[in-house]
Amino acid sequence: MGAQLRVYKRRIRSVTATKKITKAMEMIAASRVVKAQRKVAASTPYAQELTRAVTAVGTGSNTKHPLTTEAENPTRAAVLLLTSDRGLAGAFNANAIKAAEQLTERLEREGKQVDTYIVGRRGVAHYNFRERKITESWTGFTDEPSYADAKKVAAPLIEAIEKDTADGGVDELHIVYTEFVSMMTQTAVDSRLLPLRLDEVAEQTQKKDEILPLYDFEPSAEDVLDALLPRYVESRIYNALLQSAASKHAATRRAMKSATDNAGELIETLTRLANQARQAEITQEISEIVGGASALADATAGSDY
Repeated sequence: MGAQLRVYKRRIRSVTATKKITKAMEMIAASRVVKAQRKVAASTPYAQELTRAVTAVGTGSNTKHPLTTEAENPTRAAVLLLTSDRGLAGAFNANAIKAAEQLTERLEREGKQVDTYIVGRRGVAHYNFRERKITESWTGFTDEPSYADAKKVAAPLIEAIEKDTADGGVDELHIVYTEFVSMMTQTAVDSRLLPLRLDEVAEQTQKKDEILPLYDFEPSAEDVLDALLPRYVESRIYNALLQSAASKHAATRRAMKSATDNAGELIETLTRLANQARQAEITQEISEIVGGASALADATAGSDY
C-alpha cells in the first residue's frame, strides 16, 4: 500500500508541473493572439483596396499582363503553403498541409506541374519526411511576421510568375493559409493570387454596392500593372502570414486550455486514488493493531489458567 501511495503522489507532482507549463503557454498565446488580431485588422483594408485597384486597372484596359491575364494552356503552377515553426497548436498545421495536398492533387489532375514553396518548419519537416520536393522554404518568423518577411517570400514567386514556363516560370500562383475567423474558428483555405480573377472580385464589389473607380493611365496600363504586381503579391502574402499567425496563437491557446483542464481532472482523479490508498493503508494498520492486541489478550488469558 505504501508503495502505491508513493506512486500516486509522484504522478500528482508530475501532472501539476505539466499543468503549470500548459497554463503559462495558454496565457502567452492569449496575449499574442490579441496583438496578431490587431495587425490583421490593420493590414486587411490595405490588401482589399489594392486588390480593388488592380481589378479596376485590369478591367479598364486590354493589356495582357501576368497579373490579370490567364494563360491559354497553363502547364505549371506555384503553391505557397503557410504553416508554423512550432507545434502544440492542435490540428492547425495538419489542416493547412491537408488543404495544400488537396490543391496540389487537383492541379496535377488538370495537367499542371506544381512547384511547392513552404513557410514554417512544420510544413518543411512534413514534406522532407515524405521526400517531396520543395522549391524554396522560409522559417523562423511565423509567430510575428513582418512586411520584410513577406517581401522576402514574395520575391522568388514574383520572379517565377514573370518568367516563361519554358524558362522555369509558372502560369499560376496559389496560396494556402489558415484564415482567422474568430478565437474559436480558424479555417484552412486556398486562394489563387495570380492571375487575379477579375470577374470574382468585380462580383464581390457589386454585392457590396461599390463602384470600381475609373483611371487614366500614364504612361500606360502595362506600366501601372508592372508597378502594382509586387505590391499586390506582397500585401496579400503579408495579410495571409498575419492571418496564419493569429490562427496559430488562437489554436495554441485552445489546445493549451484543453491540456490544462485535462491535467486538472487527472490531478483530481489521482488525488482521489491516493486518498483511497492512504485510507486502505490506515485501515490495514488498525486491523493489524487490533489483531495483535486480540492475540495478546488471548495469550494473557491462557497463561492465567
